[in-house]
Amino acid sequence: MSPEKTTPQDAAPFPDHADVLVVGAGPGGSAAAAHAAAAGRDVVLVDAAVFPRDKTCGDGLTPRAVAELDALGLGSLVADRPRIDGLLLNGWGARQQVRWPSGRFPAYGSAVARTEFDDAIRAHAVRTGVRMVEGAKAIDVTMNGDRVGAVTFSAGGDTHTVRVGDLIVADGVRSGLGKALGREWHRDTAYGVAARAYAPSARADSHWMGSHLELRGPEDELLPGYGWVFPLGAAGGGLVNVGVGALATSKRPAHMALRPILEHYAAMVQDEWALGGPPVRIASALLPMGGAVTGVAGRNWMLIGDAAACVNPLNGEGIDYAMETARLAVELLGADDYTGRWRDILVGHYGLAFSAARRLAGLLTMPQTVPTLGRPGIRSPQLMSLVVRVMGNLITDEDADLVARAWRTVGRISSRIDPRPPFA
Repeated sequence: MSPEKTTPQDAAPFPDHADVLVVGAGPGGSAAAAHAAAAGRDVVLVDAAVFPRDKTCGDGLTPRAVAELDALGLGSLVADRPRIDGLLLNGWGARQQVRWPSGRFPAYGSAVARTEFDDAIRAHAVRTGVRMVEGAKAIDVTMNGDRVGAVTFSAGGDTHTVRVGDLIVADGVRSGLGKALGREWHRDTAYGVAARAYAPSARADSHWMGSHLELRGPEDELLPGYGWVFPLGAAGGGLVNVGVGALATSKRPAHMALRPILEHYAAMVQDEWALGGPPVRIASALLPMGGAVTGVAGRNWMLIGDAAACVNPLNGEGIDYAMETARLAVELLGADDYTGRWRDILVGHYGLAFSAARRLAGLLTMPQTVPTLGRPGIRSPQLMSLVVRVMGNLITDEDADLVARAWRTVGRISSRIDPRPPFA
């Protein structure tokens, strides 16, 4: 689905100006570039990598992510991929099969390896008229008063400066450009560590994502995290994405070797998922979550997606938030000053949910909390339905049912006592 891949050697001359400059060509950055180009803006998209490239991720797409693909005009991307109807939740000798809820979003999700997914959205952006530069790393900004006047890139041993009208920063979890602009990640709130791998599976076309809420290490120790198996289908090479994630804070850091935990987990699910071999292409990542950053915007720049810590604190899901914040940021382009308005938009859309989820995630970093909540919870269909809605980012302001109202109430209470609310 991608056009012929561009390499730095055959790329067009480095642009010296962009009406809208987007740094980072993951799902958020490429979606922002495509939306901005569709709105008639002159857009330059720059990434340090040469595509296609891999990215540590579970590769799962929630119904919310599928909705954003539709909004981008890329719903066909998942036409030949598994139709994921919901989650198989396991733990403490019990299992619950919970469907995605119907409502504002499609009633299904999917899964596409990030190597393909990111490149497909990047290629779509290029087809809409976006000028793409690969293999160029943002290394500095030049300020004109309180505005970003230009961004300097390093590529092939040379430096290039691009003057900008507006800047959208989508350079991922560590966000080097965001840091240069004053972004700070606060690790006293819950953050995630995760590892993923791939394995061949006779169940790669399953309509269900596997999730094990009782994660144990090689010594049978209970860990504050969960394991997953996401089917990628025949179009994904007959593979499943198998991974583990754990929660941590600065007070309770995750001192664990992820590789042996992942290998142990893969062995545990080998029969259930008919794995045809050991996990390969193991990669790990660190995740700021739940809006645990400050400095998300300035006069003419905004951070989106992972760079703004728009990641679910309970499971590390961020693709849907990346694409959604991309669309919201483009809708704000043209305003006089993004500094307060962008933060208010993020708080308005995600503040309550992030605060509630961060507080719960913080509790789950304490080992005794996991079995206390998990053992009775996994046996309650009602509670597991809530878990699926929360983990799938599927509770919205439009939802008026008891569960949604209760979750928002928890968020409001948490926000009042949170020493550092999301994005603040």
